[in-house]
Amino acid sequence: MIALLLRDLRLATRAGGGFGLGLAFFLIVVTLVPFGVGPEGAILARIAGGILWIGALLACLLSLDRIFALDYEDGSLDLLATAPIPMEAVVTLKALAHWLTTGLPLVLVAPLLGVLLHMPGPAYLWLLVSLALGTPALSVLGTFGAALTVGLKRGGLLMSLLVLPLYVPTLIFGAEVVRRGAVGMPVEVPLLLLAGITAASIALMPFASAAALRVNLR
Repeated sequence: MIALLLRDLRLATRAGGGFGLGLAFFLIVVTLVPFGVGPEGAILARIAGGILWIGALLACLLSLDRIFALDYEDGSLDLLATAPIPMEAVVTLKALAHWLTTGLPLVLVAPLLGVLLHMPGPAYLWLLVSLALGTPALSVLGTFGAALTVGLKRGGLLMSLLVLPLYVPTLIFGAEVVRRGAVGMPVEVPLLLLAGITAASIALMPFASAAALRVNLR
């Protein structure tokens, strides 16, 4: 299992493997926002948390089609389906590799980009906490959409339509944590709801994704 994880990490960091693509997209989105809404610090500070969360969500979505596509194209996915490792474990490792190469860099870079949006000082900690709690759910939920569309030519648009509704609760509660933290309001309720979504996604989605993969590989 560790070998499979390391293999996915190596594939992601190779040229064309998708590593850095989400990070570059995240940077572009955040950099363009002040040009679109104006340079007023008060306006940027008010929308900073939501913009950073939307950017992180779209950056994660950008690389979802690579989770199973390379393995499907070279036949590795068929071998994994017949290997002694449960398919649910394979899906979990794929989601972990996606988070390590996409979600974790976004978590680390988001506070630096918050400076560009004049984010209030108290919001930085809650931005880190909310992204650290929420981005794993984005990766795990994304494996479900990737599993449903694996093998489809140009299935990226269909996958986006399937996954985006699943992402909305994470986006709502993640941005709410940052908004409340910025103004000093209690953050326990949205933070617990965000953690609950992530925990439920990690517990349930590998089984749904594995079932979708088995159907597509028949």
